[in-house]
Amino acid sequence: MRPADATLEPLDGREAARLVAAIARDGDRQAFARLFAFYAPRLKTFLVRQGFGASDCDDLIQDTMLAVWRKAGLFDAEAGAVSTWIFTICRNLGIDRRRRLARRLQDDEPVSEIDPSPSAEGEIITREEETRVRRALQHLPAEQAEVIALSFFSQSPQTEIARALGIPLGTVKSRVRLAMNRLRHLLDETS
Repeated sequence: MRPADATLEPLDGREAARLVAAIARDGDRQAFARLFAFYAPRLKTFLVRQGFGASDCDDLIQDTMLAVWRKAGLFDAEAGAVSTWIFTICRNLGIDRRRRLARRLQDDEPVSEIDPSPSAEGEIITREEETRVRRALQHLPAEQAEVIALSFFSQSPQTEIARALGIPLGTVKSRVRLAMNRLRHLLDETS
């Protein structure tokens, strides 16, 4: 199979997990090529929607997939889906890139007197809430947890999630609705 053909074929969660396992276990280049061919265009769309230019997109995709190659052994299928893992890596690399750029720009500007950072108390509350939500996500079916993670933690639009996962938009909407109902119930139980 040529890598270009891989973008046309759907890649379900089990197959993606099998490919990551093959990369971790054997350094399987064909498995990596399949993952790369499937996810690269989806990551590009995701990054463009995040406001990155073509050059930054290409760099971030390369960095993301290099991290996938290097960290394949760290992937835990029980903690989440491959797509969630890959998009989270990409999102975090994008955040890092923006922070580096902001630091460079900040070095060129005078220091501001206003401290826009949240209070320590506010940050602790936010972290506690995020921890509660992440714990509750573990009790959702993998398909629902995946769309919630992409939707809220990666801030991807539902149309992008549908494209990234190769599923209909209606399925994404349904999974989000079901997951949100279940999360509300789980979070009410732990309050």
